[in-house]
Amino acid sequence: MEDFILREIDRLGEMLLMIARKLGLLDGDTPDYTLSNVKDEFDKANLPFDLDAVLQQKNPVWYLVETGKLSDHALENFIAILFHSDLDEARKQALLNDALAYLDGKGYFSIRLHSLSNG
Repeated sequence: MEDFILREIDRLGEMLLMIARKLGLLDGDTPDYTLSNVKDEFDKANLPFDLDAVLQQKNPVWYLVETGKLSDHALENFIAILFHSDLDEARKQALLNDALAYLDGKGYFSIRLHSLSNG
């Protein structure tokens, strides 16, 4: 139960930061990353994760949740990181839309990802 409460507090904090940025109360945006930065972070953490293999899947979101057993929160974070990377815009939007459809279908409303789709 404590983990759930901490995750919800974290999500509320993220939402408040996004609202403050949209209202112009905070300067700065989420930093931009290259895909190689993302790959380097996985390598540094010694995670057995092949980003290229995931992105080459016909449906990367399904692959991540079914094969990789990613949690809803982890999927949300992964898509947010990729959305701010140098991945081409059409691919980012497709991944975002797939993730939103999956998460919304489960009843997991991601304020963070929905703000990216409307931003």
